[in-house]
Amino acid sequence: MSRNTNKVIISVLLIGSFFLLGEAPDNLRFKEMINSASDKEVVIVFNSGGWGNTPIDKADDFRPIIEGIQNTLKDFGYSSMVIPYERTKQSFFGKVEGLKETFTFFQKQSHELAAEIEDFIDNNPQKKVIVTGLSNGGAFVDKVMEKISEDKRNNVFAIEVGTPFWETVLDSESVLLLDNNGQDPLSKMDLKILIPAFFKAPIKWSLAKVSGQELSFGHALKLPGHYYGWEDIGSEISLFLEKRLVLF
Repeated sequence: MSRNTNKVIISVLLIGSFFLLGEAPDNLRFKEMINSASDKEVVIVFNSGGWGNTPIDKADDFRPIIEGIQNTLKDFGYSSMVIPYERTKQSFFGKVEGLKETFTFFQKQSHELAAEIEDFIDNNPQKKVIVTGLSNGGAFVDKVMEKISEDKRNNVFAIEVGTPFWETVLDSESVLLLDNNGQDPLSKMDLKILIPAFFKAPIKWSLAKVSGQELSFGHALKLPGHYYGWEDIGSEISLFLEKRLVLF
């Protein structure tokens, strides 16, 4: 066996070992919260973009939409509760596990969340669950919905905002996909915008770190059309909710 072949084998083994070291979030808090939500008529599962570990109070890009959903439900006469689902732990090995999940299209985590939601519906058959996700969170939500059984899709539905182009969105009346009317470059794979943006983002992020500034990679990416305000999409969400809640 040649020296180069040995190097390749060793490299593959090292990379494989590296990915075995992931640290998954336990989401015990999620389980506690959803089990305590039986007094609410609607549960909203919150999935932030990026790594999926941004707290709601710091999710300036998605929090206003979640608040809009809650206000709309209140106007319709329904009580609700927002429950965050953490996809990645705030640690190095947590990020390793997050990468593994992303590369495997969230197969493990989506199965776990779908099972938790179905258990909740089994115990609370009159309740509704809205699974929400922004950007990468939208891709995760789509995988969750694929695993929700057909007989529960009158109780469980999804609102996906800016889901990336590599995710084939589930064709279902239970799923609302929002892509800024086709103007989101990440949803529509607009390479003329995406390639320069993804090239510049690591540089902006690195310079911010060096200068001690707080800048997330998502904000460094700065994709025009990938930002959503309630004033832009609220009417679509309201119509979707009204239609789905008729089945209540």
